[in-house]
Amino acid sequence: MTDASLAPAPAAAKPSPFHSLKVLWVRHWTDQLFSFAVERPEDFRFRSGEFVMIGLPGEDGGKPVLRAYSIASPGWAEELEFFSIKVPDGPLTSRLQTIQPGDDVLMGKKPTGTLVLDALTGGERLWLIGTGTGLAPWLSVARDPDTYQRFGQVIVCHTVRNVADLAYRDFFSREIHDDPLIGDEAKAQLTYYPTVTREKFETPGRITDRIKSGDVFADLGLPIGFSPNSDRVMLCGSMAMIKETGELLETYGMKEGSNAEPGDYVLERAFVG
Repeated sequence: MTDASLAPAPAAAKPSPFHSLKVLWVRHWTDQLFSFAVERPEDFRFRSGEFVMIGLPGEDGGKPVLRAYSIASPGWAEELEFFSIKVPDGPLTSRLQTIQPGDDVLMGKKPTGTLVLDALTGGERLWLIGTGTGLAPWLSVARDPDTYQRFGQVIVCHTVRNVADLAYRDFFSREIHDDPLIGDEAKAQLTYYPTVTREKFETPGRITDRIKSGDVFADLGLPIGFSPNSDRVMLCGSMAMIKETGELLETYGMKEGSNAEPGDYVLERAFVG
């Protein structure tokens, strides 16, 4: 037996917890909002509404900088779309906002989250309420055929500060009707309800204020208030909106759900803290 045969076998390389993916396209909506898409790995599976870690390699050889991002694509899509804010001094977005097609972006391999249909019990009407980039998971859920099979009516509520911040307004108002998979269902069952807080708009103010006043229900021709028997709600966006709306829903007798125990409404605690 030689000394070489006694030497320990070289350690196997530890697999990376991230995919390195090519950027396919980038769209800048305003000086504070942008969307981008990356190639989808063949073995990547997720449920519409889940989130995943997105990031870039650390500068000067440092650790990767990562943040949780809702996947804006539906579970069947061939590319993975994301919707992001731009933070000038943000550790990630200050760099991420400069990406171009062909650049590489890191993505975690394990999607997760509670903004999924599995976390809700059955109902007649699904409310998807978001502020700012909290619209992202609704872009996923609203393009999933299962959504229209489970709910007769789907209402996407998007609250922003300025009219220009209503990214995807044209998509929800018109373009989704041409979707080859769910276009007909969306035309018949989907309602888009935007509100703007800092400029004149046909439906002004915060969505929480329009819920409290009853205006949102009146505008949509619905009975005032949420019903545990018929309404199901998903929440994503600012902490203040999620907290306030969650408390409002509880006053109507609605119970928060989870993957383990489905309920009447869900929120994404990974973004709430």
